[in-house]
Amino acid sequence: MPLAEHLRELRNRLMKSVLAILAVTIVAMVYYKQIADFITEPVRESIGCTEGFGTAAEKGEACAEITVNGLVAPFTIMLKVALTTGVVLACPVWLYQLWAFLAPGLHNHEKKYARGFVAAGVPLFLAGAYLSYITLPAAAKTLIEFTPDETGNLIPLDDFLDIVTRLVIVFGMAFELPLLLVMLNFGGIITGRKLLGWWRIMVVSITLFSAVATPTGDPLTMLALAAPIVLLYFAAVGVCLLNDRRRRRRDPYAGLDDDEASPLDHAPEAVGAVESVETPAALPESTPESTPESGPARRNGYDDAT
Repeated sequence: MPLAEHLRELRNRLMKSVLAILAVTIVAMVYYKQIADFITEPVRESIGCTEGFGTAAEKGEACAEITVNGLVAPFTIMLKVALTTGVVLACPVWLYQLWAFLAPGLHNHEKKYARGFVAAGVPLFLAGAYLSYITLPAAAKTLIEFTPDETGNLIPLDDFLDIVTRLVIVFGMAFELPLLLVMLNFGGIITGRKLLGWWRIMVVSITLFSAVATPTGDPLTMLALAAPIVLLYFAAVGVCLLNDRRRRRRDPYAGLDDDEASPLDHAPEAVGAVESVETPAALPESTPESTPESGPARRNGYDDAT
């Protein structure tokens, strides 16, 4: 298609994705209190001050209360909760729209792989989001333990939702990394052997990414994000190695580099018997030279001109 058609197609796919997210967001606005309670319940059970600050301080326990500050804060919280819910629950739609935009440029066998990638991408994203949900209470309890004695800790709900949103997006997108590596391998861009040789660099990079991307910054959350990604990375390497073996079985030249020279056979070969050379036949005698009366001389039937 021309460039204008591609841009029009991209606009239509984006609009469908936005409409799907908007539809789920509107529904989530109606039930945002139940959703907010579902999000905060594990944390409240982990660090909540059920008996008040004073009683908890007397027992030597650190606790916190989730509060809402300001007149406009409840409305802002509703928008955050609803939008986060819309992005997470509408992921099958916008992932499908992304695949539909790329599908016209793929071959039939590549379309088959793309469908499998989209089908695997949705549960991976949801698995990352769920892991962040079950990790946050333990991380919050660890951080609350640093609260000084005989003091209380108030957690603004909007700040807490910001942390939850970042965790959900970071965990969900990070779980797509192995899928991206498998896509590059199936496309013939990178080999499984090369990915396996990068394992030290990848482990260090994943650890640094987890330390920077987690909003809480505690070691527990960082480890909870890094460990599954490392395991998924090695699982992706295994899939890539199996695919490379299957590809070599079908095509013996699949593993050769385009810039690699072909191997040459330098083994000497046996020399055969010497062939005899026959003596050439004698040339016929030349005709007499030309004379003015006889015209130009001819040799073997040809004169000087011919």
